Amino acid sequence: MRNIQKNIKHLRTLKGFSQERFAEDLGWSRSMVGSYEEGRSEPPIDRLIDLSNYFKLPIDILVKNDLTQAKDTSFMQLGNQRLLFPITVNEDDEELIEIIPTQASAGYLAGYADPEYIEQLEKIKLPFLPTGTHRAFPIKGDSMLPVKDGSYIVAKFVEDINDIKDGRTYVVLTKNDGLVYKRVSQHFTGQGLLLSSDNKAYEPFIVANEDVLELWEFTCCINTQEYDKKELKLSSIMAMFRELQVELEAVKRMS
Repeated sequence: MRNIQKNIKHLRTLKGFSQERFAEDLGWSRSMVGSYEEGRSEPPIDRLIDLSNYFKLPIDILVKNDLTQAKDTSFMQLGNQRLLFPITVNEDDEELIEIIPTQASAGYLAGYADPEYIEQLEKIKLPFLPTGTHRAFPIKGDSMLPVKDGSYIVAKFVEDINDIKDGRTYVVLTKNDGLVYKRVSQHFTGQGLLLSSDNKAYEPFIVANEDVLELWEFTCCINTQEYDKKELKLSSIMAMFRELQVELEAVKRMS
């Protein structure tokens, strides 16, 4: 249980507590806290239960995972023992985001709820991101042009399906389709989401609320390919915005 000693110390430090204050909250002695943090002894099951209840974390998370990269203690409990890790940082206290690699995106449906799968993902620093838990997802195909095949969508985790903003784009993880990137609206029945492609060659479809496993709201796009000259023509760009029913302020001023 080599992770537990550093996890106890790190989580205590994140709360800003001294060993004495921490011991008082748990009903332990200060020497007991010091012994566990320094690895001179290991907490028995009853102490692990105390820690689990105190931090609201499953025991196996405390024991098996290295939590020292967590910047705060706001772990999100998502259903039965499901945990979404908070923002992680590097040794310079810079925030990091996980990257879902293209070759592993198919496995995300199986691994999204497994802390060990998430922990082993590569991470990058994007200093311009707003606050919140972000991940970078690979895009396949041409259903969301001008976002090109091979691009990455960086998106922010949405805790509640009712918080979606109609007409915005989201990375959606569903039971049947896995990861998809679509423009999302609440279906008029209130029981599902309408997922639409910006490329009108693809038909929209409905996903039941209970089949939605995760929602991530678009923050930015990282394009990995150059645009062709024809794709950068003003007429092509304006046609795309007209199709999406987007009004540009510049256009309004010119009219």
